[in-house]
Amino acid sequence: MEAKIAVATVSGKAYYLIVNELKARGLGFLSLTPYESIPLTVQVVITTEKERELIKHPKLLVYQEGTSASELVDEATKLVRGKTTFETIAVGVDPGKTFGIAILRDGDILETLTCVSLEETVNTIADIFSKHQAAAKVVKVGSLAPEYTAELLPLLDKVLPKDVTIEVVHEEGTSRLGRQTIHKRGLRHAIAAVKIAERRGEAYRRQGAMETQ
Repeated sequence: MEAKIAVATVSGKAYYLIVNELKARGLGFLSLTPYESIPLTVQVVITTEKERELIKHPKLLVYQEGTSASELVDEATKLVRGKTTFETIAVGVDPGKTFGIAILRDGDILETLTCVSLEETVNTIADIFSKHQAAAKVVKVGSLAPEYTAELLPLLDKVLPKDVTIEVVHEEGTSRLGRQTIHKRGLRHAIAAVKIAERRGEAYRRQGAMETQ
């Protein structure tokens, strides 16, 4: 498959940050210098402020010092897909002594991470929904560790805006798949969280939802 995103820069720092973000999301890209011609298949070019004048392309995104590489790649992804906004943000949670979290945007994995406490998990999920916007927002919590799930649900209900749907997912097979696939504990929980985010769950009736800002 031909890359639709090109990173055109000789700046080592900018290249490192942008490429790491693209790789973390599994997005294909083409590496160029600002002096090279851009293939017709490339839909978005990412470069730096100093190099932007060297590049002629209708869809040009500029990295500046202090710019978030994550937000820049967000914008590149939307441009490639012809979207101005994303339809769905789904956060999957695999509860337990280690909490696995996966963020899926329109079905694509944006990020996976782990938390080591209930408080950290709640704060992390609240932060995710404050940063990422979409028409539909849902957090899906696995049911395989019921004691942790029972603690987590009311806390999420209290801190998340009312436009976030909460679901409980029966996750039989998700953790087993993770154990068979990889032996590192944190990654195993993250893999399970992805599977949870991909499944349809049962709606959790919200009581104390925050007003959307």
